[in-house]
Amino acid sequence: MHRSYLLRKGRVSKANHYYAITLVCHERNNLFTSLIINRAIINEMRELEREQLIKSNTFVIMPNHIHWLLQLSDSATLSEVIRSFKGRSTTVYRQFGRQKLWQKGFYDHLIRNTEDLNSCARYIVANPLRANLIENIAEYPYWDSIYLNS
Repeated sequence: MHRSYLLRKGRVSKANHYYAITLVCHERNNLFTSLIINRAIINEMRELEREQLIKSNTFVIMPNHIHWLLQLSDSATLSEVIRSFKGRSTTVYRQFGRQKLWQKGFYDHLIRNTEDLNSCARYIVANPLRANLIENIAEYPYWDSIYLNS
């Protein structure tokens, strides 16, 4: 992505609002194909929640990208949260002998209402189905949603 700076244009960071985030692997390579790596990435996502920087709503780790629906706290901006996550997850990734993990920048969508929130959560969970990775979402191990507990 040669023009990643364009992704920042118009970006706002509002505390207590929900964002749908997409993070893409370096050169769109399939880097998330290992259980141990994916679990380590999920642990880094959970760490941001433990630190009360975000509340994770729904996520899915696809082979070459992550979709993540999160609620931003008032402790950090969206860019700071993503920078922290990318840095930490890259550090973990390097422990497995790998180097570049992320493409520069990220895509974000500010959630405007409950209907948009629910629609984004459904979209994220259904991603492995649309990609024909599985036939039933229960077969895919790298996702979670707060709606499972509802």
